[in-house]
Amino acid sequence: MSNESQASLKGEAAVVHSPGTSAASHGPPLSPSAAKPPELPDELIQAGWSKCWSRRENRPYYFNRFTNQSLWEVPVLGQHDVISDPLGLNAAPAEGVDANLGNGQRKRRSSEEQAGGPNSLKRAKAEPTTPISPGPPGAKPWSAAPDDKQGAAPAPVPAPYRPAIVYWDLDIQTNAVIREHPPARHLPPHPEIELQRAQLVTKLRQHYHELCHQREGIDPPRESFNRWLLERKVLDKGSDPLLPSDCEPVISPSMFREVMNDIPIRLSRIKYKEEARKLLFKYAEAAKKMIDSRNASPESRKVVKWNAEDTMSWLRRDHSASKEDYMDRLEHLRQQCGPHVTAVAKDSVEGICSKIYQLSSEYSRRLRHTHLGLLPDPPAEASASSSSSSPPPPPSSSSRLVYCYPLRLAQASPALPRVELHFENDVACLRFRGEMVKVNRGHFSKLELLYRYSCIDDSRFEKFLSRVWCLLKRYQVMFGSTANEGTGLQGALPVSVFEALHRQFGVSFECFASPLNCYYKQFCSAFPDTDCYFGSRGPFLSFCPVSGSFEANPPFCEELMDAMVTHFEDLLEQSSEPLSFIVFVPEWRDPVTPALGRMEASRFLRHQMSVPAYEHEYRSGSQHICKREEMYYRAAHGTAVLFLQNAAGFAKWAPTPERLAELTASYRPSRAVAAATPALASRGPAHPAPADRDSSSAAEEAGNHDNNNNGGSPRDEMAPV
Repeated sequence: MSNESQASLKGEAAVVHSPGTSAASHGPPLSPSAAKPPELPDELIQAGWSKCWSRRENRPYYFNRFTNQSLWEVPVLGQHDVISDPLGLNAAPAEGVDANLGNGQRKRRSSEEQAGGPNSLKRAKAEPTTPISPGPPGAKPWSAAPDDKQGAAPAPVPAPYRPAIVYWDLDIQTNAVIREHPPARHLPPHPEIELQRAQLVTKLRQHYHELCHQREGIDPPRESFNRWLLERKVLDKGSDPLLPSDCEPVISPSMFREVMNDIPIRLSRIKYKEEARKLLFKYAEAAKKMIDSRNASPESRKVVKWNAEDTMSWLRRDHSASKEDYMDRLEHLRQQCGPHVTAVAKDSVEGICSKIYQLSSEYSRRLRHTHLGLLPDPPAEASASSSSSSPPPPPSSSSRLVYCYPLRLAQASPALPRVELHFENDVACLRFRGEMVKVNRGHFSKLELLYRYSCIDDSRFEKFLSRVWCLLKRYQVMFGSTANEGTGLQGALPVSVFEALHRQFGVSFECFASPLNCYYKQFCSAFPDTDCYFGSRGPFLSFCPVSGSFEANPPFCEELMDAMVTHFEDLLEQSSEPLSFIVFVPEWRDPVTPALGRMEASRFLRHQMSVPAYEHEYRSGSQHICKREEMYYRAAHGTAVLFLQNAAGFAKWAPTPERLAELTASYRPSRAVAAATPALASRGPAHPAPADRDSSSAAEEAGNHDNNNNGGSPRDEMAPV
């Protein structure tokens, strides 16, 4: 590179905004306070444009954070911004605009256009950008730096951190088209509120544990609290992004079903004959004891006691029975005693569900009251009492079509308290009031990039660390405190599968993801308030695309998967533009889940394929903090892949044999993973017994799978009738 080019790059690096006057590596600069450019019209701001100041040229320029375009002249809506009219229905984009150029190349090309005129466009060459490089090397935008003095020599600038392995591609542009919609009504995140929310959720988990012990003498089913959160948020119209507070019905079917499945005792995996014998004896003893201690009808007492005593007598007589004999006897005992056990435990279990919901509602109200007190300009009481987390009204059919953009909040964010940052080897540690959250440096670098692409109210990165702390704390609290708990909520497809989906089917959007596990920078996630600054388009059930190709790997919560299928069919029915959803769900066949059954019977189903258990892998749900050798694991059950497309989507992204062959090949585990995963895959048998799908065992199986907001969902084949 010539000296002149190097000087040009250095000059541009000085333009990038940062705290004080230090250089930064993220996004366009703000103007100096003495010469701050006026605000642009709202239409241009919504399209991603902002007016910035070039210290090198000493004049303003215009930057689009969605496309990384830089212009000296005032942009024209619908001409320079490619997101304003993706389908060509509003205005034609200007010719000669190359959206594939890197940020530095666009800036250099803008200067050449000023000097050389239109012919300079022909000399501009497109070079691919790398998703791990945020721009010209510079100091971190959130680091404190003293003001530069006139004439002082610039301090040496460290190179940006580059992860050794990258599990994302943030250069892929979206093809998802939506109608413009107003900003969301969520309250902006605040570390004080997030810390209080974490304490209250931990307290609620403890209440749940104590109620299960006191009322039923059992431990809470593993991951059942996480699945309760997922199932409730499908229905919730309350104000808190995590705690349910306005649901109908109050009694959660998910929590009720899972607690009831563990009554009178929890059934676990059975491998040996002696284990089956002990389990049968414990079940008979617990059922008899329970029916004696509860207010049961005479008929129920008679049936349960007779079956329990008959089972114990058989156990004393027959010592030559096989494992299968014991399991058959256990199944018979459950069928005979199950309805009566359910009847006497029903009121108690409903009381557990109701009490947890009431506490959650109270905590939600307490958090909102405190949160409103921290805002300098809180929303009016009318809107405060309304649902701030409920989906916004659907956009009008007359709204302008645009490429999807990150969710925006209507409420301005207040000044945020300081969060401390330090690094321990390859781990970034963020501390607020003694509470530390951690993320590896690779994912920390990814969050920086996502923030640069998506955030429009913090160009100097002054709130970056506080918002990262809130984001990490939110997901940490959702996961739970037990070892390996909640990791199934954030698993993801392998990178090779995402690459094949993009190459063959034009996929550029994830319907269920998070800033921590997303592959594309376009995704929907569970928490719009914390995630919107990092690219989230909001919860998928509130997201209404008109066109595009999507990947969906939902949490394994049956109620959420069922709501997802309903949303798919509504979207496909309403749109005449190309629309495609490639769905990855567990292939549970005994019995078939309602969501899988509905998709298989859908008129929009174009193709279905199955990936066998233990023959494919997924990325860990704790990928943002786990060791590299723990990144991948084998799936303990089969995965069904379904292609739901409308007619235009099928014509554009048809699942042809050639495309399917590449997708199947991308699922083959790598050699390194194949050698490292037998221990993970051997946690349970390939063909579990019926009891394995209950409670904790099924949660372990589902927890070994994937997803973005994903939690395992236990199946209830042996639930009492």
